[in-house]
Amino acid sequence: MVSLVLLAAALVVWPQLEPVRRLRPRGRREIAVPPYVWVVSAAVVTYFVAGVGGLVAAAVLAVTGRRIVKQHKRNKALRQATEALSNGLGGVVDELRAGAHPAQAAEGAAEDTPAPAKEVLRAVAATSRLGGDVERTLRELRQPLLTKAVDQLARAWRVSAKHGVALADVLDATRRDLDQRAAFARQVHARMAGPRASAAVLAGLPPVGVLLGEFSGARPVHVLTGTAAGQFLLALGAVFLAAGVWWTQRITEVEP
Repeated sequence: MVSLVLLAAALVVWPQLEPVRRLRPRGRREIAVPPYVWVVSAAVVTYFVAGVGGLVAAAVLAVTGRRIVKQHKRNKALRQATEALSNGLGGVVDELRAGAHPAQAAEGAAEDTPAPAKEVLRAVAATSRLGGDVERTLRELRQPLLTKAVDQLARAWRVSAKHGVALADVLDATRRDLDQRAAFARQVHARMAGPRASAAVLAGLPPVGVLLGEFSGARPVHVLTGTAAGQFLLALGAVFLAAGVWWTQRITEVEP
């Protein structure tokens, strides 16, 4: 046990493998600790405090929390990217109706459009200027946040080229559809704030119950960390808790 404690302490103070440059500013000469050191240290401390069951429970909850945060950030970035592409298409439509060439219209709209929608409009402008196949360029474009929107834009471009429909009208219809999808996603996200808050409160009730039991003298912490049945129940409870939180996240989030 003493050797494991010393190992954990050594990992905490272990310096970063990359050398620190002496020419850095004085305020940035601190030695950064690699992230895996904190993970290993936390795992060792959790094992000594709560045993194998506590370690499993902590790992399950940590992985679930990380995935939820990552998914939330992705959905937010997806909504922002969809809105940016919609606004950029609005600029393209205005330029086309003013008599501009598609390449000039897309390039002008790209100047005021943030990434990754900027790359989509720039690809359209470059391909159109060279007389290439814009639909093929869009389908080969790799934009993870705008896969559906770019595919829809490629279909709109094909309809205009194949059936002779005015490009401005087709792109305007695509823009309106993207606006409606983004507005629906924002509305669902706002309306689901209450259920998400209720789920967070329910997820916090088991730890609160354990604390209340500990204060009342029932010693649930000893049962969970000091007995085989408690270790099993601790891990099983963490799995159920993580599954409930993850499922709540899935049914309360919507992608535009």
